[in-house]
Amino acid sequence: MNPKFSLVIGILCISFAPIFVRFADAPPVTAAFYRMLIALVCLAPYCFIKRNLKIDRKTFIIAIAGGILFGADIAVWNISLTITSATISSLIANITPVWVGLLSLIFLKKRSGKLFWAGTCIAIIGIIILAGYKTVFSINANLGLWLALLSSLLYAIYILLTKSILDQVETLTLVFYNLAGATVFLGLICMFQQGNMLVFSGNTWLCFAGLGLICQLTGWLTITHSLRFLPSTKVSLALLARAVIAGFWAFLLLNERLGLSEIVGSVIVLAGIALTFLKPKQSNKILN
Repeated sequence: MNPKFSLVIGILCISFAPIFVRFADAPPVTAAFYRMLIALVCLAPYCFIKRNLKIDRKTFIIAIAGGILFGADIAVWNISLTITSATISSLIANITPVWVGLLSLIFLKKRSGKLFWAGTCIAIIGIIILAGYKTVFSINANLGLWLALLSSLLYAIYILLTKSILDQVETLTLVFYNLAGATVFLGLICMFQQGNMLVFSGNTWLCFAGLGLICQLTGWLTITHSLRFLPSTKVSLALLARAVIAGFWAFLLLNERLGLSEIVGSVIVLAGIALTFLKPKQSNKILN
């Protein structure tokens, strides 16, 4: 599959996550646990039959660590939602591309380029318009804000770790170990919280299935495939589009209001992402 098309499919799939979580009558961390578990259970038979789970020790550790980071990102962000507003938490969590660009420069010595930073600035302005400028000016440096910031950093590290080992491992194998690490981590958190883990309505189980099969299995398989061929900075910025698409789904399925600021903000976010995928012009040098 074309990596850009694969990325679009992945973003469309993960954009359904807020809808499934909203309809599921379960704590967000519990929903995240079943999202990982169902995807893992569905992927495992194929991986075992094909016998493509053999990887070296270093790659295995990084893959499991990536899964734990992904699970921690979800857990930390959901905890931040209980402390601060969902709008502020989502706004802060969406600065992941900035972390990816900075970490790539500091640790990998890779410059992201002017188009990336310009596109990132434009996209973040769009996110701010989506959230509302009054929300931005009312932000207080409380624990919820710092947890949302930590969530964005964990997400960025996960993307960079995944990118670092994609040359040594197949996509399905990497996703399998990511899922294993995330499932165990989130399962331990759910056990620590001592909440309901089994008794749910049929509608909630269907939402869990949607999270596992659509958002996680299909969504992250296609996103990981695109990450194999595309720069991590571009992928991280493109993932901001999920907020735009999630708002569109909420408008269609939940009858939520879609005002002028949401429309303008969405267009600006998409414009920033599109700018990043433009090819920079190279100056032609005339040799005498």
